[in-house]
Amino acid sequence: MMNAVITAGERLVEALHAENEALAALDLTRAAALAQRKMQASDAFAAAAAAASRARARALPATREHAERMTRALEALGEENRRLLEDAIALQSRVIEAIAGAARPLSAAPGYGRAGMPRPARQAVALAVTTRA
Repeated sequence: MMNAVITAGERLVEALHAENEALAALDLTRAAALAQRKMQASDAFAAAAAAASRARARALPATREHAERMTRALEALGEENRRLLEDAIALQSRVIEAIAGAARPLSAAPGYGRAGMPRPARQAVALAVTTRA
């Protein structure tokens, strides 16, 4: 039972590592393609861990050491993944804002309207982005 947890954990480590490499290189297309693999590995790991917990499975000493190393690796990779995803989302937001600002019609630019009165500045339409991490 614990072997299934470790195998699933190792797949999750590989998936997180691959996605983190893509995010660090700002290869958002590749990172997006790897997201499904990460989610599947995460679901498989959670299912294996839940099954082991229900069965009250315990790791043997040799397996326990491996599981502890894997746990530390998952914690570090998960934290790095969260940080890299936040950075990528912030970057994408800045790109979208720049495009929206450039696409704003000239007539929306501040200036003077009829009778020399200042024309109010227009604001871009609000935009929301969601993600599953």
